[in-house]
Amino acid sequence: MKLLKDMLFGVPIETVSGSTHIEISDVTFDSRDVKKNVLFVAIKGTTHDGHAHIADAIQKGATAVLCEELPTSRENGVTYVSCINSRRALATVANHWYDHPSAELKLVGVTGTNGKTSVATMAYQLFHHMGYTTGLLSTVEIRIGNSILPSTHTTPDALSINKILRQMVDDGVTHCFMEVSSHGIDQDRVYDVQFSGGVFTNLSHDHLDYHKDFKTYRDTKKRFFDCLPKEAFALSNADDKNGSFMLQNTKATKQFFGMKSMADFHVKVLETSFSGMLLKLQHDEVWSPLVGAFNAANFVCVYAIGALLDIDKTELLPVLSMIKGAAGRFQTVVTKPVTAIVDYAHTPDALTQVLDTIAVLRTRNEKLITVVGCGGNRDKAKRPLMAKAAVEKSDLAIFTSDNPRNEDPEEIITEMLTGVSMEVNHKHLTVIDRAQAIKTACTMAQDQDIILVVGKGHETYQEQSGTRYPFDDAAVLEQLLQTKK
Repeated sequence: MKLLKDMLFGVPIETVSGSTHIEISDVTFDSRDVKKNVLFVAIKGTTHDGHAHIADAIQKGATAVLCEELPTSRENGVTYVSCINSRRALATVANHWYDHPSAELKLVGVTGTNGKTSVATMAYQLFHHMGYTTGLLSTVEIRIGNSILPSTHTTPDALSINKILRQMVDDGVTHCFMEVSSHGIDQDRVYDVQFSGGVFTNLSHDHLDYHKDFKTYRDTKKRFFDCLPKEAFALSNADDKNGSFMLQNTKATKQFFGMKSMADFHVKVLETSFSGMLLKLQHDEVWSPLVGAFNAANFVCVYAIGALLDIDKTELLPVLSMIKGAAGRFQTVVTKPVTAIVDYAHTPDALTQVLDTIAVLRTRNEKLITVVGCGGNRDKAKRPLMAKAAVEKSDLAIFTSDNPRNEDPEEIITEMLTGVSMEVNHKHLTVIDRAQAIKTACTMAQDQDIILVVGKGHETYQEQSGTRYPFDDAAVLEQLLQTKK
């Protein structure tokens, strides 16, 4: 139990109706979770407005309401508090409710269009294998030491973040690595969270269905670094044209990593194959089981994180050389008789990077068959760009369903096809059913050929018309290719 007045400390309050010297038993922004003596925070969401559920919350036992617009009729015995921004207020309240957990560990946030999951996961693996009790909040999973929890959002809501961080602290976690999405920044999910470091991986076309234009998307990412404290570090990609811009106004210590540009932490690829890469990292040569220039960038980024968290390079390099990437990120599923790769690439830039990586590794005596789709109810502008990259950089592209959600899969593919020019029109097929599309690729592939299935990566479901059906690209590939051995 906590006093309401203590939980509201730091919240810009406009009006108060009732007493703030009352005890609160819990906090929620979901009226379905309300119990006796709860503080209900009414949030205006993208599809639902919590203000419409204030009366229901009070009926269920809420004794305090924090909102942006006070209801016209108010119940006796209930405290009503209005504020300018209830999302931001929720973050502050959550921080107080869980006793400021982010201040009790080294928390590093990773943002960018691509690479967030890989960098956060690799950093978690590095510190975990070095003996630290480590936490991870990622698109794929939440890890608290050795325990694994399911992940539903890239960046959870503010209440969940603080709850998870409190559990981590109570379980002895000393370092935590967290993906920070543009949605999470824009919706103040990480407001009042104390970061020891922030990382920028790269920026390319994505989420314009939400942010509407690229400038808004870029500036939202930058807000994360603007809010870092001076005691933190801000690590950015020197090779990205937005790398310096991200750190323009940060109070944190600025550091850069890169492959092509002058940087505090530099890496160069010396040799590469499907089994890994030989890298020159600063002045040391090191082998990594990772593949591709984008993974070399991830590698030096994680090395930099370790160094900025005061780990000596003699301890870092032996462990880092054994680290594997996140599930579904350039994951080689089968190597014989064909090579089958699964990747989460769902942006034009990510897909291009994966295809360019394969182009460096292949002999050109084999075919590259790419199975690709685009998610429904998401940024439509990237659909033709995805198709264009797939057709131009593959011997054959098979267009199929990704997660159609509430859109017609055929219409999604029709929009993708606008990016395919007449000159390369012969290099694609359309197979709407994803399982059948993968089967078609496996049937057409000859020995030594390469099959790339992109868009879903680690996901073990396909979402259509509000329902999630079991579906795992890697498992489907493995089953189909067993018969070709």
